[in-house]
Amino acid sequence: MAGMEAAPEPLPDDVEALRAALIAERGKHHEATARAARIAAELAVAKAKASEDDALIAHQRLQIEKLRRQLYGRRSERAARLLDQMELGFEEIESAATEDEIAAERAVAKTTNVMGFIRRRPTRQPFPEHLPRERMVEPAPTACQCCGGTRLRKVGEDITETLETTPRRWKVIQHVREKFTCRDCEKISQAPAPFHVIARGWAGPSLLAMILFEKFGQHQPLNRQAERYAREGVPLSLSTLADQVGACCAVLAPLLTRVEAHVFAAERLHGDDTTVPVLAKGKTDTGRCWVYVRDDRPFGGRDPPAAMFYYSHDRRGEHPQAHLAGWAGILQADAFSGYNKLYEANREPDRIHEAGCWAHARRPFFALADLAENARRRAQGKATSVISPLALEAVRRIDALFEIERAINGESAERRRTVRQELSAPLIADLEGWLREQRAKLSRGNDLAKAMDYLLKRWPVFTRFLDDGRICLSNNAAERALRGIALGRKSWLFAGSDRGGQRAAAMYGLIVTAKMNDIDPQAWLADVLARIAEHPAHRLDDLLPWNWRGRHHAAKAA
Repeated sequence: MAGMEAAPEPLPDDVEALRAALIAERGKHHEATARAARIAAELAVAKAKASEDDALIAHQRLQIEKLRRQLYGRRSERAARLLDQMELGFEEIESAATEDEIAAERAVAKTTNVMGFIRRRPTRQPFPEHLPRERMVEPAPTACQCCGGTRLRKVGEDITETLETTPRRWKVIQHVREKFTCRDCEKISQAPAPFHVIARGWAGPSLLAMILFEKFGQHQPLNRQAERYAREGVPLSLSTLADQVGACCAVLAPLLTRVEAHVFAAERLHGDDTTVPVLAKGKTDTGRCWVYVRDDRPFGGRDPPAAMFYYSHDRRGEHPQAHLAGWAGILQADAFSGYNKLYEANREPDRIHEAGCWAHARRPFFALADLAENARRRAQGKATSVISPLALEAVRRIDALFEIERAINGESAERRRTVRQELSAPLIADLEGWLREQRAKLSRGNDLAKAMDYLLKRWPVFTRFLDDGRICLSNNAAERALRGIALGRKSWLFAGSDRGGQRAAAMYGLIVTAKMNDIDPQAWLADVLARIAEHPAHRLDDLLPWNWRGRHHAAKAA
């Protein structure tokens, strides 16, 4: 009948015909999967080759600039800073090229008809002879690997050298693999080569952890690290160090994915962002580093704290909206308009509830009532500002709320809510009445009026903590997580590229999470990098900071 759907094609009754049809369908599916894997591998290889070309070009430009400086004797401070900029840019490109190479190798491993790609690297010079050598002889085979015979005799050995460091002492570890030949079948047997953190690697896990932590935790760019290592008698080029950073970031990526999942499993998050200068052509742009912190300890939560960082080239609202696209809960953040779409009632999967930061609201009042700053200026003979008695009273009232919070920090959410309803709610009611009364007496452009409007226009957001014991009075957890970046900006001056900003954000997430769990980030990185190559994928959670701490302490006690 017209308009009715066509009946499905009847299946054959013959079992052999059904088997043939099933095999044909499986063949089509396998062919499509193989084609997709081949295309992905070809794209990954092409990207790796392009990244290698970019790294080569950046390296040549850096060498040209150094030679030009030697020839023409430019020693001005501006020229030195430009050279530092070029070195930082090259550092980021070199790390990105190594990441792309590893991604290409993984994609090619899933196919059988795509040629692999290995970057062309300059021949590495032998490790300096003055470094002490530590021989670690691998267990020799006790039986022939071919016929199982036990009549073996040594015919030689292979040595794989790994550069490693301990605090204030460098050494080269020699992994000796003795060769034995079988008297019965003449087959040579030898222990397998030791694992390195990185394929074709030469650096030990402690050295890699030191490089990573100094760059991202202590904010020391690789060019400054290279200078210091050279003074200590171990010349390592900038490209060599950048190569290791890119490879380590690729190796640690699965851990970061698990930290991200843990952070966004929280019911309440702290969110904030800060500026990150980014190197551009002849100038610096201003990027942003965003952080989302999970910390349930203030309301007695047992889940471990963690932080997730993201980088963006600007501060458009689309970035936090993308970060929190699949999350719903309570977000403690400032009044940035980019968050507004997250608070809409019809949002999917569910609405995010905003909680205000009283520490942020207190700052403009405190600036107008800073008695200590006035005393310092008076002692230095400088002009003092006028202390506003209204601002002083606002600070006193807000400080009374924080005093209550200090007494219930770490208590259960229900206990915190009960105390807030009993003690904080009356103070909040008095504060609102006082603010509205005083605001009516002030002109629109008055600084004190602006500080009051910031509170009064968002009053339901600032008072939400009264009905929910999980909410904190301030957003200090996110600000503490960003403090290292603010301090580091004076050291590294700017990020080398957008790709470098993304890489830094990833490493900040791992390092800050380790610190939040009272773990030495460098020791944790060293242990993780030493074990991750042979660690079972289904037990990767054991290497997360909060799981690693318990196992590490148990091992030390044993």
